[in-house]
Amino acid sequence: MFLNILQIIAVIGTILTGLFALAAPTRIQGFTGIQPIGGRGITEVRAIFGGLFIGLGIAAFLLDTTVSYPLLGWMYLAIGAVRAVSMFTDKSVERSNLISLAVEIVFGIILVLP
Repeated sequence: MFLNILQIIAVIGTILTGLFALAAPTRIQGFTGIQPIGGRGITEVRAIFGGLFIGLGIAAFLLDTTVSYPLLGWMYLAIGAVRAVSMFTDKSVERSNLISLAVEIVFGIILVLP
């Protein structure tokens, strides 16, 4: 029961991240370090960070959770793995990256647990 509540929180967090990117794409720089420049950049932030995260979160609720939660969890773990390596190769070990990595690992583990 407690794990299920944590999984629901992780899915809601995914959707909220997407909604933030969709609603305030120019404010995402402080969150991601990405600077959406011009209309094209803003559209990309809305589409990828907004649409993808909203869509994946909603799908996790609508589809069979025994499949959708672990799938979303593996997505977070893959993002975290790439981030962990990239932080060192790109020399970007900084607070915002460490926070993102922690969230990705925690959400990933919570969502892949049965």
